[in-house]
Amino acid sequence: MTTEASESLSVFTELSRSLPSLGAGLWVTVQATVLGALTALVLAFVLGFMARSRRAPVRGVSRVVVEFFRGTSLYVQLFWLFFALPILGFKLVPLACAVVAFGLNYGAYGSEVVRGAIDAVPKGQAEAAVALNMTPWQRMRLVVLPQAWPQMIPPFGNLLVQLLKATPLLSLITVSDLTFRMDQVRSATGDTATVYLLLLVVYFVLASLLTLAMNGLESAARARLGQPAGGRA
Repeated sequence: MTTEASESLSVFTELSRSLPSLGAGLWVTVQATVLGALTALVLAFVLGFMARSRRAPVRGVSRVVVEFFRGTSLYVQLFWLFFALPILGFKLVPLACAVVAFGLNYGAYGSEVVRGAIDAVPKGQAEAAVALNMTPWQRMRLVVLPQAWPQMIPPFGNLLVQLLKATPLLSLITVSDLTFRMDQVRSATGDTATVYLLLLVVYFVLASLLTLAMNGLESAARARLGQPAGGRA
């Protein structure tokens, strides 16, 4: 048996032994992705609505928050929450640090998606709602958002995949995610190429599943409006 074949066999033997821990690492990665995405979605709408407020101070706060978290590194934000926040008397568990960092960073990007999609809805739609004596909340909930939502989904999908690809940063703050577990396999076998190739494949599969799910969500949202899947009717 050649050396290369022996090393590959060693990797797959170690992988089979490590399946429970790899499964646990995958679950942590999924948790961080889902919880971070939900946090980012909430913040995206909050900041996006604030950016459209008629009150200048509210718009100003939104702009400062968005530009700060878009203009600083997610890596530094994550480390600040994990290492610096406890100095101020607030300590979060490592996974919570990741969820907050992902939520703030990607929520800032998502707020621009929300603002842009709402602004793209034809003004005549809101004017017609005013003529029907709808309140501002009714206009937004019943007229504007249903038309803006399908436009938000594709960029939200891109941000979701980007968030997934950022989860390997979890291993830097002691979270045993998939990358952390796979790195343990690499250390045990010494086969860097095979282990990281497998890790690339796993992340590619996860990203593809997320993309398919978001495409399905977009198609369903457009179908409710009587629009084709590719765009406006």
